[in-house]
Amino acid sequence: MLSVATRDELAADLAQAERSREPIAPLTAGHPDIDVIDAYEIQLINIRQRVAEGARVVGHKVGLSSLAMQQMMGVDEPDYGHLLDEMEVFEDTPVRAGRFLYPRVEVEVGFILSEDLPGASCTEDDVLAATEALVPSIELIDTRITDWKIALCDTIADNASSAGFVLGKARVSPRDVDVKAVDAVLTRNGEIVAEGRSDAVLGNPVTAVAWLARKVESFGVRLKKGDIVLPGSCTRAIDAHPGDEFVADFKGLGSVRLSFE
Repeated sequence: MLSVATRDELAADLAQAERSREPIAPLTAGHPDIDVIDAYEIQLINIRQRVAEGARVVGHKVGLSSLAMQQMMGVDEPDYGHLLDEMEVFEDTPVRAGRFLYPRVEVEVGFILSEDLPGASCTEDDVLAATEALVPSIELIDTRITDWKIALCDTIADNASSAGFVLGKARVSPRDVDVKAVDAVLTRNGEIVAEGRSDAVLGNPVTAVAWLARKVESFGVRLKKGDIVLPGSCTRAIDAHPGDEFVADFKGLGSVRLSFE
């Protein structure tokens, strides 16, 4: 476990890397004793700082929600990060790729909550009851670590590699679609680059949201009415470059677009 001073130093390094768009070496390389608790505390240091500067937490994202990614990272559960209002991007406004270091996009069935979720006792039924709508979404992920050479604690400390998100216009009740069986197709500049289904996310995206509600309570966080939750990607992550236009189509859930300049 790291000292408070070291956590503060590493949080500052990550924040500076994001501001300057100059990546840094993996935290785990310089601090092999870093653990998951350290990593979440480092994440929270930077989130609290951004909130103090005027940002607002509007939800959370789940990462490492597929079995393949968990096996790659050598873990048996997902991780999570925060979504801030300043991270939202929009379908009709191209995103400047130069704002990021190594941008990638992921396709997700988003949740919008109509009620607060319980914490440690949260079940899948609780999630369904508290979900106002499912929404087509794309998460823009990035890393402040050189060349995506990350271990588990690197990505957790770096806000679970989250950098932005865009929501489509459709809002669909979870009662009107099988949440486990939403087929998704991602195109880049009109060409299919990824396909998947929502059950790639822990077998059911609802399971990921329930896990998140239980997990964040241990850090003094709750999922609240109005929050956006991105439970994990239906497809592999795809690199984004200037000039790319992505469209994610979800069967029964509409579509969402994200373009880069």
